[in-house]
Amino acid sequence: MTVALMWEARAAEGRGAELLAWARAQRLAPAPVRREVFAAPQDRVLVITWWEAEPDAELPGLPQPPGALAARPVHRWRFESLGVEQPSEPGVEPSA
Repeated sequence: MTVALMWEARAAEGRGAELLAWARAQRLAPAPVRREVFAAPQDRVLVITWWEAEPDAELPGLPQPPGALAARPVHRWRFESLGVEQPSEPGVEPSA
């Protein structure tokens, strides 16, 4: 089963690049199957990690950034994958 952990933080004023560098430098043990980092307006950073695990498994996650690097507490979510859907070709209706 695939579990995705999402971690999202908003940087303190003017510290977006520093928050992004900090998040990228964090290592998880064990390492996830996949890890992806996103940036958004207002100096927000999103990290999604994918794990082969049961939905309630203990999994390592990124911590709260140090000091005054973040403007607010980190938001965290856990999702269970329900499958991967491939996009259909343009003009072709998906089969029922």
